[in-house]
Formats: sequence, C-alpha cells, structure tokens
Amino acid sequence: MSRRFILAFARISLGLLAVVAIVRQLVIQIELGFSVVNFFSYFTNLANIFAASVLILGARRALAGHQTTRLGDQLRAAAVVYMAVVGVVFGVLLRAVDLGSLLPWVNFVLHVLMPCAVVVDWLLLPPRRILTIRDLLLCLIVPVLYLVYVLIRGRLIGWYPYPFLSPDTGGGYRRVAVYIVGITATFLLLGWTLLALGKPRGSLAKHQSSRDAPR
Repeated sequence: MSRRFILAFARISLGLLAVVAIVRQLVIQIELGFSVVNFFSYFTNLANIFAASVLILGARRALAGHQTTRLGDQLRAAAVVYMAVVGVVFGVLLRAVDLGSLLPWVNFVLHVLMPCAVVVDWLLLPPRRILTIRDLLLCLIVPVLYLVYVLIRGRLIGWYPYPFLSPDTGGGYRRVAVYIVGITATFLLLGWTLLALGKPRGSLAKHQSSRDAPR
C-alpha cells in the first residue's frame, strides 16, 4: 500500500468524520427547535466544513495523480490556519463555557481532533509552492467578513455565537474590540508560523542553486 494511498485514505476518513459530526449536531439542533442559521453562524462549524472539503478534494486529486495548483495550496493554507485558530480559541476561551446540547464526541472531533489532524497533515505534506504573507492576508478575508456578519446580525437580533463577541456580557464593545485584536493577532501569528513550517522541503536550496547556476 503506497504512502499516497494511506494519506488520501486518512484525509477522506477525517473529512467524512467531520461531516458526520456536523450533521449529527445539526439534527439535534433542529429537533430542539434551534435556529439552523444560528448553527451555521458558528465559525467552528464553517471552518470544519471548509477543512473537510479541502481534505476530501485534495485526497481525490492525489489518488487521480493530479498535481496541486497554487489555488489548491492557498485553500489548504486557509483551512489549516482556520482550524488552528479554532483549536486555540476553544482551548483558551471556550473550554470552561457551557456548550449546551453539543455532544462530547462531536465537540472532540470539531475542536480537538480536526484542528490537530489538519495541522499535522500540513506539516507531513507541505505545499508544493512557497506561500507568502500575501497568501496569509488573503486567508484573513473570510474571518473579517465573518466578524462583520456576526456583529451586524447580533446587533439586529440580539444573539451572538460566542460570548466574547457579545457586547452585552459586560465591557461593551471595548471588551469585544480587545478580543478581536487578540484573535486577529492569533490568526497572524499562527498563520505566519504554519506557513514558515510548511515550506516545501528543499525549495530554498533549489531556488539558491538555480540562482548560482552558470548562465
């Protein structure tokens, strides 16, 4: 059994597990009469759906023998940054928060297993191209749009997916702004670190040798 097949099987298995976890929790939310829109307003759910899609599609391309594209590397970078932040934010800000009807195994898959698995996958199989700070800034577009959506919708309906984004929990928007700055810094720090650790093996050496080669 080839290494490519093993990695592809692991990616597909993890992606499908995340999808099953999200669907199972969605069914519970619907049965309890909770809002479906609210369910998909959690960044954790959106990031896991995105990461699962990237894993499964990447595995299919690998099994078909297709090389990854630059867009594929960028999407994969976005997935790993989002999931790393999901894991860190959960561990720092949400571990002690009452998660309500969230099943323990679903919580483990979405907040622990998937973030760790996506990061390990990135480190074991780096992208084919060197990604830059520009690529990292492109990754931030979706979180910024998400934040705008959450704050505007929360202001209109009085509901926020996370307590640290709610100005009604004490401290008002000043407190929310502090958390936003902290989470943004986390995005940038983790993103820069993961891009640095995920540089293609031997890419710098090849680049240097091409510069030094006789013309």
